[in-house]
Amino acid sequence: MDAGLRAGLAGYASDGHLVAYRSTNFGSTGRLRRGVYGVFRDQPTVQWLVVEGGGEVAEPWIREGERRGLRVRQVHAGIWRPTLILPRHRRRGSDAKAEADVLARRVIEWSGAPRPTSLRHDAAEAILIGLWGVLELGWLPELPPAIVSG
Repeated sequence: MDAGLRAGLAGYASDGHLVAYRSTNFGSTGRLRRGVYGVFRDQPTVQWLVVEGGGEVAEPWIREGERRGLRVRQVHAGIWRPTLILPRHRRRGSDAKAEADVLARRVIEWSGAPRPTSLRHDAAEAILIGLWGVLELGWLPELPPAIVSG
């Protein structure tokens, strides 16, 4: 997940395929803290949580994940982006976000997940953060050729 007041969420099956994704605008840290419980309640089969971000927007996710006994990993973009996004697309943050959109759409297509009417950058990044997590867990042995950045 991409932590923030506007958070991106993505869920993967143990076969490495994306099954769900969305963007949620909490609007304030208070609503974020109160809303995290409901997000987890609606996803009772979650086993792993990979969170990009820090501070007061990541802490409620980490705390609730740990409270539920999930295995939690906190990362930053410098950890997952090199695995998925080529250096030429990482020179500027805006380039990386544009490439994240392209790659997230490839993941959606490859996974057979519902196509978005629009795809916010936070949801696109959550899809890629989740894909990185799937690779780290070994649910996929390598990045599928249909997704590889070009």
